[in-house]
Amino acid sequence: MSHPALAVTVDLVVLTVRAGALHVLLVERGEEPFLGRWALPGGFVRPDEDLPGAAARELAEETGLPRGLVHLEQVATYGAPGRDPRQRVVTVCYLALAPDLPVPRAGTDAADARWTPVADLPDLAFDHEDLLADAVERARAKLEYTPLATAFCPAEFTVAELRRVYEAVWGTALDPRNFHRKVTGAAGFLEPTGTTTTRDGGRPAGLFRRGPATTLHPPLLR
Repeated sequence: MSHPALAVTVDLVVLTVRAGALHVLLVERGEEPFLGRWALPGGFVRPDEDLPGAAARELAEETGLPRGLVHLEQVATYGAPGRDPRQRVVTVCYLALAPDLPVPRAGTDAADARWTPVADLPDLAFDHEDLLADAVERARAKLEYTPLATAFCPAEFTVAELRRVYEAVWGTALDPRNFHRKVTGAAGFLEPTGTTTTRDGGRPAGLFRRGPATTLHPPLLR
């Protein structure tokens, strides 16, 4: 029995917080289809690699971001007929998060690469608006019940810096005192380092690192 040809790709929704706002990494396509349109970074899976390996390779090749720098997890698979005009293509979407990511450089098949505010997106190629929306909602939801927000923070951070991550990802202002009470009261979420910093301005603020918890009890609800 013959089977139709099917290609597999990976696409990356790379998120970071810049200037207090949630940004996504976009690349300008340097070839057809959708020449000159902005899209998520990604590419075809090679015969000798698995999906996580392809995602890590594409992240490094198309953006210049080194492997191991980011939190990387699979979001969903998309395979609607006609989503790629070249042939039948199934793509696996990955969500990547990291703090203070550097200015990206375009890969060999991209004309440009840039950080773009999620709140101010251009029209994207393929079905990448759907992929991006699903990945952003995944990130927003996981901030409620996991320590994922710390992936946007440096190794040591203040509660105010963590709060600004939540505000950027959720797109809403949070009461500082209530937030401090909730995050320090969630078992295993944060561990104090015993040191302080004045980088937030004002009085010295305690520095924390991520604790051992994998889920938050109680959760932080939007």
